[in-house]
Amino acid sequence: MSKDKKQDKGIQGNVFDLNIIKRLFQYLKPYKFRFVALVVITCLSSLLVIALPYLTGYSINQVILKKDYEELKLVFYVLLAVLAAQALLQFFSTYLAAWLGQSLIKDIRDRLYKHVLNLKLTYFDRTPIGQLVTRNVSDIETISEVFTQGLAALIAESLQVVVILVFMLALNWKLALISLAVFPLLIFSTYVFKEKMKDAFFEVRQAVSKLNTFVQEHVTGMGIVQAFNAEKREYEKFKTINQEHRKANVRTVKYFSIYFPIAEFYRNGAIGLVWR
Repeated sequence: MSKDKKQDKGIQGNVFDLNIIKRLFQYLKPYKFRFVALVVITCLSSLLVIALPYLTGYSINQVILKKDYEELKLVFYVLLAVLAAQALLQFFSTYLAAWLGQSLIKDIRDRLYKHVLNLKLTYFDRTPIGQLVTRNVSDIETISEVFTQGLAALIAESLQVVVILVFMLALNWKLALISLAVFPLLIFSTYVFKEKMKDAFFEVRQAVSKLNTFVQEHVTGMGIVQAFNAEKREYEKFKTINQEHRKANVRTVKYFSIYFPIAEFYRNGAIGLVWR
């Protein structure tokens, strides 16, 4: 493994370093109020998702069975209001996440390009141009997704899980504990999946960097390639790099296709335990 790859591996292994997280959060300071608004809106939207099945169950068990049609109208109007509020919150959540993500991308790219302009010429002699392009484009896109949609969704879904657990324990704590019996298995599977995906995404990043480097250098130097009649040889090199890129992306899809059926199996297993 080359020196650059070892360094990238080291950075990847310390992705949850608090110092790195704090440095990245500095880019959110100019937009902290919008980010807080995004988190609040996402949390409210998640709570409304929980309210819908509760209202549906209430209307069936407490209203329809009693044939109280006046209260049924009221529940119907409440359901419409909840659906309308959920749609409105979803709009603001999507818009704020996109706006915040693009703002972060702009700020980080500005700072990164300013840093690149001040690097010594020796750095450009030993660093492929395609790698720099990858760092300035796709890698920054990933960072923006983590700090907008990813982080906000994580906070909202964590709150949603807590609320659901409270409801389950309040309704029937014995059945709730039985349904949670598969939870340790899910945690273990999620940990294994996370480790596999970390390695897989590292390979994807390397493959994208190699592909960008090859295309940039050979398009720029196409006159030299044609002058030495090396089109066929360079085409075979490109096919090899492109195949590596395909394999890396297919590997991530494979892990996803394994993990989610397992998670669904655990979910159905929990339902089966409750029925038993």
